[in-house]
Amino acid sequence: MNPRVRLNPIAGPILGEFLLTMTVALAGLWLASHESDAAGGAFGMVAQMQETMYVVFRVLAIGLGVVITQALGGGQVDGARRTALGALGASTWAGLVVVSALLLGDDAALDALNAPAEVQQLAGPFLMMLAPAMLLDAYNLSMAAILRAHLHARESLRVMVVMHATHLALAFVLMRGIGPWDGWGLNGYAVAMVISRAIGLVLHLALWKRLMALKPVRRDWVVVHWRLVLPVLRIGGPGAVVEVVYRSMFMVSLASTARLGVEALATHAYTLQILKYVLLTSNSIGWATEIMVGRMIGAGRLKEADRLVRKSVRNGVLASGSLALACALAAPWLLRAFTKDPAIIHAAQLLLWLSVLLETGRVFNLVLNGALRATGDAIFPALSCIASLLLVLGLGSFWMGRWWGLPGIWLVYASDEWIRGMLILWRWLKRGWLAQARSTQRRIRGSSAS
Repeated sequence: MNPRVRLNPIAGPILGEFLLTMTVALAGLWLASHESDAAGGAFGMVAQMQETMYVVFRVLAIGLGVVITQALGGGQVDGARRTALGALGASTWAGLVVVSALLLGDDAALDALNAPAEVQQLAGPFLMMLAPAMLLDAYNLSMAAILRAHLHARESLRVMVVMHATHLALAFVLMRGIGPWDGWGLNGYAVAMVISRAIGLVLHLALWKRLMALKPVRRDWVVVHWRLVLPVLRIGGPGAVVEVVYRSMFMVSLASTARLGVEALATHAYTLQILKYVLLTSNSIGWATEIMVGRMIGAGRLKEADRLVRKSVRNGVLASGSLALACALAAPWLLRAFTKDPAIIHAAQLLLWLSVLLETGRVFNLVLNGALRATGDAIFPALSCIASLLLVLGLGSFWMGRWWGLPGIWLVYASDEWIRGMLILWRWLKRGWLAQARSTQRRIRGSSAS
């Protein structure tokens, strides 16, 4: 008899990780906003550029999580170990690609985003200082995903507590200064991030050795084992294509916002930062669901997987809708943490009310995309979403930003999430994923036999 499936032991620590990440980013935005609205806008713009570059790392993290959970669910412990070690070399080269793009293309990217002169002057050096942290994050994201796939979510959370606490403590000192020293402003946040990510890597290595008896050698950090990496890319690749298209179209919306001026850019940054606290709830439910569904598919427990996904969607909509409503009600007080400008506060308050619609629609994408990937059904959700991203998010942001300003852009965000969410909900309810799930089972059984 199979044990009762409980998401909370997995979702709770993941929620804690996301909460820590959001808190540090929020504190950084708060510190930047107290320098000037231009610094706040620069911080928000660079944060969005970082999110775009992180797509490369998510290819690995997403694929690793699914491949390893399926292998463990099917009893393939040695295969899971080989995949984990093989991820390190892939992370090295993925990180170097991202660092090169940041160092060589920062000015072109800021120009393409219509960054105002006062924002670009601050954002350029900030991006350069963040580059080493991005390389370290390539390792940390992959290693954390592997820990969670082995159900060591609490241990992964402990690493994140130390890493983000270090980042936060150092950021306050390095950004604001101490005594007669005025600090480094935005660059201080970047230096603190590099130091904290290095500490995170050391802690992840210690946990790998203690919990999973994994001790990488020098070759593991450099060589890419394509036989191990290709299954990871087959799962993470389609999702990454969607993420690339999404981030590209989101950058179109960011460029449309920047065209409206520094005030609009700051409003956009402050609102999105508050919404990240709503997002982390559905995100943690989605990640936990993906981990458990992957294990269920590997073990052949398809009906249980179906029940779990339906329950996760329901709980996600209720939780995210309630939190988004609470943020909208508390908007006049929340926004004063960033700015005293009444025009920005009024504009952001309207966006937060529209975000109730946005965040409930986003739940379907976060939970169902992960669930479909975990079954092996990665192609359909990728192809079905691209048209909405191009036509609604991209083209819609361009025109609605011109016609209705920031509220128009926010309506586009909500429309895109709901259209994509309903497409993949249809896929799940019609059980279009069953064929892929059975194919995954056969592959795992074939590996066992060999």
